[in-house]
Amino acid sequence: MNSTTTYITTSIPYVNAAPHVGFALELVQADAYARHSRLLGNDVRFQCGTDDNSLKNVRAAEAAGRPVADFVGENADRFEELGKRLHISNDAFVRTSADSRHAACVHSLWNACAKNGDLYRKSYEGFYCVGCEQFYDLTDLDDGRCPEHGIPLEVVKEENWFFRLSRYGNRILHLIETEELQVVPVHRRNEILALLRRGLEDISVSRSAERARGWGVPVPGSDEVIYVWFDALANYLTGLGYGSDEALFSQYWARQGERTHFVGKGISKFHAIYWPAIRLSAGLPLPSSIYVHGYLTANGRKIGKSAGNGIDPDGLVECYQTPDALRYYLLRHIRSADDGDFSEERLEAAWSGELGGQLGNLLNRVLTLLSSSFSGVTPAVPNSVLVREAARLPEKILDAFDNYELHLGLTEIFSYLGSANREFTRKAPWSDAKALLDELDETERKIISDRLGATLAEQVYGLAIVARCLLPFLPESASRLHAKLGIWSPARYDAPLVVSGVETSSGGILFPRQTVVRTTP
Repeated sequence: MNSTTTYITTSIPYVNAAPHVGFALELVQADAYARHSRLLGNDVRFQCGTDDNSLKNVRAAEAAGRPVADFVGENADRFEELGKRLHISNDAFVRTSADSRHAACVHSLWNACAKNGDLYRKSYEGFYCVGCEQFYDLTDLDDGRCPEHGIPLEVVKEENWFFRLSRYGNRILHLIETEELQVVPVHRRNEILALLRRGLEDISVSRSAERARGWGVPVPGSDEVIYVWFDALANYLTGLGYGSDEALFSQYWARQGERTHFVGKGISKFHAIYWPAIRLSAGLPLPSSIYVHGYLTANGRKIGKSAGNGIDPDGLVECYQTPDALRYYLLRHIRSADDGDFSEERLEAAWSGELGGQLGNLLNRVLTLLSSSFSGVTPAVPNSVLVREAARLPEKILDAFDNYELHLGLTEIFSYLGSANREFTRKAPWSDAKALLDELDETERKIISDRLGATLAEQVYGLAIVARCLLPFLPESASRLHAKLGIWSPARYDAPLVVSGVETSSGGILFPRQTVVRTTP
């Protein structure tokens, strides 16, 4: 087993409706990191799932006139299928209403916090947003409405179980200030620090069974239901066998290693404050890093299930007959940590103009000349300027992942491809290939052949580097690119790269033009 273990999770979305393209952003970001970490040689476990026990789901099922279990199960199926269609490489998928281990995990966590004296009873009245599944202070509201969803809040008055969140504010503040717990990017870290410096209040962690319609994980020894965030956050432990598989739990969480969550900015507080506090209370190790991405928008408005402007990611994958068109757009044209606007027109331009025009076209031209002039076999690779530029590319990809700037990693790849295309045009190898068809003396033929071979070999070498660097971003296309270059897709970045003497394949188009059918009006 490798010495470095890495545990990566996505957040778990509510299943009150079918998934939209906004959640696909988080999936592909987390998947890119999981694949990158495996290529570094780390022992990786990657988990996704769904938040089934939300009151929001219950309300949606009621509105649809459906039994909650059936409604939740069908939508959860859609989220799990989306991961498969996007080629998300997760090892586990935890549905909080269906995984037989989950209730036991939540109860174990609850009992650990109770044993530490952090759970107590209290009567409470407050303003609650079902969409956010949280209470708000009046000072946090936007003209009396939820600042996230813009809807009026419900007044809830209950006697609940409360968690002593206030007990852990200073400890979490210190952990984040010292970067023992990293919150990335820095502006999201600063937002969390500001909340912590204002001081924390204890939070309600149960609701009446009546308000929950009896749906959710029951409070141990009570007819109440555990608050959905306490329940949902515990899923990160459920998939590791907390309370049921001590060896697995020890391997990926209890032992030293990387424990990374990918979340949207709207739920960063729950992951960077609530979750570490619950873990401290339960005596469990903390996450290592929390990567916070922005929202995907359409025409400047946040894409959301309740907003009615969702874009169907399944339709986009079907349209391009590969997930890599959508993966590429989300990873390159949406800045990793910021909001970004989605456009099907820009998606189409990225597929045809960048993937097809810069990468696919260069590959086709190089392999066609190799086939006609060298029977498809790559000659010796020269020590040229272009080769040295390609050799620097992997380090730039490492930096992009280290800095949570995946968009810059792909920008570096396509910056290199721009150089490669310009160099290919400048050297005009097709002229040398044509000249070899003429009657030449032996010396002249060798000069032209060597020059042509060097030009094509440096391009093949660069394309092989590109293929390796694209593996975490575009796994299907990177695999096909390796195959066309006649080399195996490596299991690790540091695997030897040999292209000289290898037979390439010039057949087929890597990024064929598609008949695009719009999925939005």
